[in-house]
Amino acid sequence: MNILIHEKTVRRNAKIGQYTTIASVLILAGGMYISIAQPTLIYVSFAALLFGFVLSQIGIYFGNRWGRHPRIDERLTTTLKGLTKDYTLYHYLTPTNHLLVGPAGIWVIEPYYQRGTITYVGKKWKQTGGGLMLAYLKIFAQEGLGRPDIEVNTDIENVTKSLKKALGEEQPLPPVNAVLTFTDNRAVMQADNAPNPTIKIDQLKELLRKTAKQSPLSASEIKRITSALPTESVD
Repeated sequence: MNILIHEKTVRRNAKIGQYTTIASVLILAGGMYISIAQPTLIYVSFAALLFGFVLSQIGIYFGNRWGRHPRIDERLTTTLKGLTKDYTLYHYLTPTNHLLVGPAGIWVIEPYYQRGTITYVGKKWKQTGGGLMLAYLKIFAQEGLGRPDIEVNTDIENVTKSLKKALGEEQPLPPVNAVLTFTDNRAVMQADNAPNPTIKIDQLKELLRKTAKQSPLSASEIKRITSALPTESVD
């Protein structure tokens, strides 16, 4: 398997996570100090605490993705190790953060860090379970689940538009697939009826191999698709 990555993006976003986290701690501390030392400046204290909290969430977002080792790109690379050389895995080089092209087709890989029970009911995603610890993590240490359906559809649309623009409309484009991949082993999936496969990260390779056996993308199509994508990593 070929691995291509935009290292500059990784370094930049890791620094953003570090700086915003440090800034949030300082601002939160300042807000607490003002509330104690200058009770009459309650609005200043409140504004500082609110701004510090917002910065802390930004720091969590960037820290989860680019500040921890193994990073998600490293996890995906390790998980998919062993796929044939016909596959190319792109990290931060395409309209979606993680894109795989190979015999299994074109795949947008959407990683999630959330734990608890992940359900898809009535066209809605829910994250439940975990008790007070999960509630704490969602507020202070872990971003919420959000709207995976919107994120996935947006990335599929962006990748499709980009490939069609590069390849032209003369030949049909193979479908762009998507998979929701949860990296926390404590996550429990109850989303068999979800519009896209929703699995744990250690199930990803098997999904791809199964898809490649059932409806493989030809070598000529793989070459055509990869010709429209970056050919090397960016330092």
